[in-house]
Amino acid sequence: MYMSIKLVASDLDGTIISESNYINKSNLDAIDMMNNNNINFAICTGKSYSVSKNLCEKCNATYGIFSNGSQIYNLKTGTPIFKSSLDYSDLKYCFEVAKKFHLHVHAYSDNQLITERLEFLDSRNFKLQKFPGFEFIITENVLDYIIKNELPIYQFVISGYSSLQNVKEEISKASNVSISKISKFGQYKDKILNKEYEYLSIVPTNTSKSNALDILGKYLSISNDEIMAIGDNLNDVDMVKKSGVGVAVANAYSELKDVAKYVTHNDVSAGGFAEAVYKFITFDNK
Repeated sequence: MYMSIKLVASDLDGTIISESNYINKSNLDAIDMMNNNNINFAICTGKSYSVSKNLCEKCNATYGIFSNGSQIYNLKTGTPIFKSSLDYSDLKYCFEVAKKFHLHVHAYSDNQLITERLEFLDSRNFKLQKFPGFEFIITENVLDYIIKNELPIYQFVISGYSSLQNVKEEISKASNVSISKISKFGQYKDKILNKEYEYLSIVPTNTSKSNALDILGKYLSISNDEIMAIGDNLNDVDMVKKSGVGVAVANAYSELKDVAKYVTHNDVSAGGFAEAVYKFITFDNK
């Protein structure tokens, strides 16, 4: 028997929004129903606040967990509830490991994404005009740019078509970082190498979507048993596993489905998010 749900926390890409940036109307209707019945709704994404806030507004979310847990915002007021940035010594170590393995890196600051190239970002529909107030910085050396400009970094990302398991093991030696599970973008599979594009998200120690959800729950005086978490990718595993009701949408990776209490019949495009909301929440005001 599940407790009454007071907070729904959902991943964004692949859970509410499809690869083509399509949002099924049933998902938006379910969010409106939650808002009309005083059920808190939070977006939990690996992207930064500045990149995601317009989509969060489109989804009418009240709260947002960004950069895999290192930023929490009240989206209605635009004020931060929690922020944690990486120590420069750990950032330097992670950068050196990435270069050792000849991998791509990019970093999220408050209003900037610092990268060495935009090819992959462009392929994921990262278009400059979509993010007013947000700046893409292309530089020969990401680390030097960050240190020179004294930027707080909330998430450092290492990515490539190579397996990142060895990279993850080496970076785990850095004492003050948390490393997400290796996530994959199956839609960017290299057909010649037969490999998916993988990425590692590196954030400050004890930082994750799950821990950020704990912080938000305490902020709202809501227990884990009263939280439903919905996701599709590997960086959603911990929050889906820990929440009172953990849901994987139909298009989720099998590792997430294995820990979910419920797997939707519908995928992201067909309204899997809405299916989960209506299954576990009874609305008084329809």
